[in-house]
Amino acid sequence: MDITTERPDVAAKLAERDLTLDLARVACVVLVVVIHVLFAGVRVTDAGIEVEHTVELQPWFAAVTWIFEIMPLFFVVGGFASATAYRSARKRGASDADYVRGRLLRLARPALPVFAFFGATLLVIGATSVDRTLVSAVAVAVGSPLWFLSSFLIVQACVPLLLRLHERRPVVTLITLVAAAAAVDAMRTASGEVLLGLPNVLFVWAACHQLGFWMRDGFFARRRPVELVGIIVLAYLALWGLVSTGAYSWNMLANQYPPTLPLVCLAVAQAAALRLAYRPLSALMRTCAARAVVYVVGSRAMTIYCWHSPAIMLLLGLQLLVPATLSEPGSTRWWWERILFTALVLALLWLLSLALARFEEAPPSVPAGSVAPGAARVALACVLFTTAPFLIAMLGMNTGLAVAGLVGTVAALRLVRPRTAADVGVRVPPSV
Repeated sequence: MDITTERPDVAAKLAERDLTLDLARVACVVLVVVIHVLFAGVRVTDAGIEVEHTVELQPWFAAVTWIFEIMPLFFVVGGFASATAYRSARKRGASDADYVRGRLLRLARPALPVFAFFGATLLVIGATSVDRTLVSAVAVAVGSPLWFLSSFLIVQACVPLLLRLHERRPVVTLITLVAAAAAVDAMRTASGEVLLGLPNVLFVWAACHQLGFWMRDGFFARRRPVELVGIIVLAYLALWGLVSTGAYSWNMLANQYPPTLPLVCLAVAQAAALRLAYRPLSALMRTCAARAVVYVVGSRAMTIYCWHSPAIMLLLGLQLLVPATLSEPGSTRWWWERILFTALVLALLWLLSLALARFEEAPPSVPAGSVAPGAARVALACVLFTTAPFLIAMLGMNTGLAVAGLVGTVAALRLVRPRTAADVGVRVPPSV
C-alpha cells in the first residue's frame, strides 16, 4: 500500500518535511530498542535469578559506543524539528507559552500510561514476597530510559530563548553553551562529585540541540563532502583528546548521565555524517516502503521508547517460566537468539501501540472561547512533569518515584488544559 495515496493528509505533511531527518529519528528509536535488548542478560543459578548488562561486558563495547551512542544525534534532529516548529508557531502569532505547552503535551501524554503502569505494577509486587533485590534491579533497568523525558523537555522549554539567540549570534551562543558544559565538567572532575555535573543536562543537550538549528539553517548542507569528512575527523580527534585526559570514560554510554562534553563532539560528527549520507537516504525515502515504515514507527515513536523496556522484561519473565528456554548470556546461541527476541519485542510494541498510540496524537488546540494557559502555569507544569524522571535518572525507578511520576504528569496535564472564561473570572457580555 502507498500510504501517501491512501492518506492525502499524510502526503501533505510529508511534502513539508525533510524525510531524511524523520528516517534518522526512527532509526535512533529502533536502535535504542536493539541496544537495550542486548543489555538484558538473565540467568538462573542456585543462588536465584541474576540480571546483567551482557553487551556492556564485551571488550569491544566501549569502541562501538563511539558510533552507536546515538542520543546526541536524537537531540540534533530534535533541534532541526524545533526550529521548524517554533518558527511556524511564531508566524501564526502563537506565544512562547503556547509552543512550550505543545512540547509538554507531546511528552506528557505518552508518559501518562507508562507511569500508571509502573506505579500499579510496583505497588502490587511490593505486596508480594518477591525478592526485593531482584525487583529493585528490574525496576532500575526498565525505568532508566525515562531520563529522556525530563532532559528533552528542559531543552524544549528553552527553545524560544535559544533560537532567538541563535538567530542573532549563532557562533557565540554555541560557544557559550560548550564553554558552560566544559566548566561544569571541570568542576565535577575536580570535586569528584558526580551530582555537580547535573547542570549539563541543560548545557550539553542544549548544545547538541543547537546544532540542529545550524542544520536547519543550512550550515551542513552548504559544506562539500570533503569538508563534512574533515568535520567528522576533527570531531573524533577532539573526542579522543578529551577522553585521553582521563576525565571522561572511553565508554560513551558512561558519559551520558550526567551528560558530558564528549557527547557534543559526537553530535558534531553525527550531524556531519547524516548530511554526508543525505543523497542515499533521500533516495531511500522516495520509496513507498521506507515512507510507510517511517510514518508508522514515527507516529508511535514515544510509545516505542517509553514501553520498550517493560516489553523486554515481560518477554524475559515469560522465559523464566520455562528456564530451559534461557541460554547463557553472551554465548553464541544467545547472540543469535537476540534476532528473534528483538522481532518479538517490536511485535509486542506494535500491539501495545494499537491501544496507546492515541496518546501521541497531536495535542488539541485551544478551542474558541477558551483561554490558553499562561507562561506561569506552563512553567509550573514543566517542573511538575520533569521532576520524577529527573530523579529516576539519578536514583533509579522505585515505587515512590513511579507514583510521583504519575501524580506529576496528571497535575501537569491539568495545569495546561484550556480554561473557559468563567474559570478565569472573565465576565462575558450577553449576546445582543
